[in-house]
Amino acid sequence: MTSANLAWRVEETCLNAWPALRQVLLNGWLLRFSEGLTRRANSANPLRGPRETGDGLIADCEALYHRRQLPTIFRLPSIIDPDLNERLDEAGYGSEGESCVRYGDLAALEVASDSAVQLLSRPTREWFAAMAALQNHTLEQRRTYRRIIGAIAVPAAFAGLAIDGQFVALAYGAIHDRLLCYESVITDPHRQRRGYARRVVASLAAWAKDEGAEGACLQVEAHNAAALALYDGVGLKTELHRYHYRREPTAPARL
Repeated sequence: MTSANLAWRVEETCLNAWPALRQVLLNGWLLRFSEGLTRRANSANPLRGPRETGDGLIADCEALYHRRQLPTIFRLPSIIDPDLNERLDEAGYGSEGESCVRYGDLAALEVASDSAVQLLSRPTREWFAAMAALQNHTLEQRRTYRRIIGAIAVPAAFAGLAIDGQFVALAYGAIHDRLLCYESVITDPHRQRRGYARRVVASLAAWAKDEGAEGACLQVEAHNAAALALYDGVGLKTELHRYHYRREPTAPARL
């Protein structure tokens, strides 16, 4: 398998692991709409294969995002032609959110079942409440997050590690095309550097291995040193590609 094929498999897996509430297919692009919660779920994403990159695409995307009262945001992986990036420069779009796409063969990852880590096929009310608290979500954001999780159609598991009855680390994983994607990996900020997140990640890897997955992937902000160190430590060491966002110049930076 070429690195390009693997990169596109990972792109598909990450899209399915963090779905949008609404979406539109447009000339080789997937436009995602989720009431403004995160840029990934509210941006135009390229699909594998031929795609439109002309000025007409920009105008069509702007019309659709404005219809939903959202800023127009393009998510541009480094594996696509730079032509659109240049056109967005000319249109005055800002650049933000550089992120890395990491991958590791499951055979080389830290895989460990942990009796203290709860693995759920569906998140409980307590899991959602802890996630909302750790992510500092507003009530509206909590509702949108729950709807996005409810839209996941691929196999998924929701992990939580509790100490003295309180969740200290959470995450979930979703499997597509034999790849595990990690999402929403988070630790109580008052209990970091104790290996809690690592235990949750390793437990999800054990679940994925039992489900027949062969690799694992995730997306992480390029300047998040603590997260990068964690993922290096568990074996997600290969950077397949990067991506960044382009935001229309008149839109407020609210995502």
